[in-house]
Amino acid sequence: MAYVFDVPLPASVPVIGTDEVFPVHRIYCVGRNYAEHAKEMGHTGREAPFFFMKPADAVLPVLPGIVGEMPYPSMTANLHHEVELVVAIGKNGSNIAVADAAQYVWGYAVGLDMTRRDLQQQAKEQGRPWCTGKGFDFSAPIAPIYPVTGINDIEHATIHLDVNGQQRQHSDIAQLIWSVSEVIAHLSQYFVLKAGDLIFTGTPAGVAAVVQGDVLTAGITGLGELKLKLI
Repeated sequence: MAYVFDVPLPASVPVIGTDEVFPVHRIYCVGRNYAEHAKEMGHTGREAPFFFMKPADAVLPVLPGIVGEMPYPSMTANLHHEVELVVAIGKNGSNIAVADAAQYVWGYAVGLDMTRRDLQQQAKEQGRPWCTGKGFDFSAPIAPIYPVTGINDIEHATIHLDVNGQQRQHSDIAQLIWSVSEVIAHLSQYFVLKAGDLIFTGTPAGVAAVVQGDVLTAGITGLGELKLKLI
């Protein structure tokens, strides 16, 4: 058996301090997982977590000390930033208990869930999927992954995003409505999680529009920063 055309290499994310890369299987995202962000999007309360997906090759790796470049996407006039803690899954599992979820985590990274908000809103109003609003090319910029063995107390790390040096988002991972372990447990009821999966765990309040020329600086305590310019 032969493929009908050359198969591209899998999407991947660098591992900090090494020449290794983390091959990406799937990208899952959690919607409205910080209370203040849920409020700014018109929702309150601790609703059950819900998920959407991005293509694996939506990742846009950005190395430390480098200002990455992201093309401003087509078909939108309202591109929003969403800084997120990204969880990298290291082994397969389904119906995972909350108490066992941590053993499935390979590492963590800083990520951006870039969103064509106008297209997402149109989809919401029409009861249609969010794919065009969330899953476009380069919609998942990500810094290198830090192996979990070198991370301490990620549950209380601060998370922030600045645009052109002005603070837009600032919170604490402890403010997640559903914790990392709870997210993994819920998600594993719907899908068999696989080594190589990335989970974007939600964004704090303060999401807003960005335009060409803007420079975004996103960071999480212990995971460094991601710097990105829109071109």
